[in-house]
Amino acid sequence: MALQDQNITAIINRSLTPLQDAIVDAITDLKGRDITIVDMTHIESAPLSQFIIAQGSSSTNVAAIADRIREKVQAKTGVKPYNYDGYFASEWIVIDYGHLLVHVFLPETRQRYRLEELWSDANITDLPNID
Repeated sequence: MALQDQNITAIINRSLTPLQDAIVDAITDLKGRDITIVDMTHIESAPLSQFIIAQGSSSTNVAAIADRIREKVQAKTGVKPYNYDGYFASEWIVIDYGHLLVHVFLPETRQRYRLEELWSDANITDLPNID
């Protein structure tokens, strides 16, 4: 990892919870891109607190990112997901951590559903890509 990438990662990780940090770390491990944190804690009608949304470059990459998230979160925090779904087609895999859902998409599937736009009144943070 280049020095600039390490500096970006350090800045990002200072503002994340341990669960968020493990998720973002797992996504970037396998070249996941366009990571967005959707914080809905201030929205009374929201069914949960947060989404973390990212995308992989292929269905194989999407499934590998989702696997890495589950593995790394358990290793770093001891937390297992309540459930996960979407491995059959691996276009959109969702991992449920109770108050936080992780969505890993193929780019075209993410564009089709546009979750960020559905929750546009949330606090949305786009993390920089690490190349």
